Amino acid sequence: MNLSKNKDTASEVKIGSGRKRRLLHTESLMMVVIDFEDGPAAKPDAQHVHPHEQVTCVAEGEVLFFIGKESRRLSAGDMVAVPPDQPHGIQLMTPRVRLIDTFTPLRQDLL
Repeated sequence: MNLSKNKDTASEVKIGSGRKRRLLHTESLMMVVIDFEDGPAAKPDAQHVHPHEQVTCVAEGEVLFFIGKESRRLSAGDMVAVPPDQPHGIQLMTPRVRLIDTFTPLRQDLL
C-alpha cells in the first residue's frame, strides 16, 4: 500500500460538472480533497447520510454547511465535525471551494 501521495500522484476523479476529488487512505482512515469550481448555487446540494464519522476543513472559499436543520457559514480555516448517521450537506457561496474531508472508517463507496 502506498501511503504517501502528493497532488501530482493522487488520482483525480471527476465527480460532476466543475467538481473533482482526490483521496488517500490507510486501513481505517480516509482523507478526501474535493474541489468545487461550479460557483455559488441557488440552493443547497441535497443532504446525505452515512454511518461514518466525518470532519471537514474548508481550505478555500466559503460554504453554508448544513447538519439537519442547522446551518453555519464556514470560510477558509473553519472546521466542522459530523456525527455518524446525521443528514448533512453544503451550499457553495463562492466560485471556488476546496474542502478536506476525513472519514473513519473508510467509505468504501468512494474507493
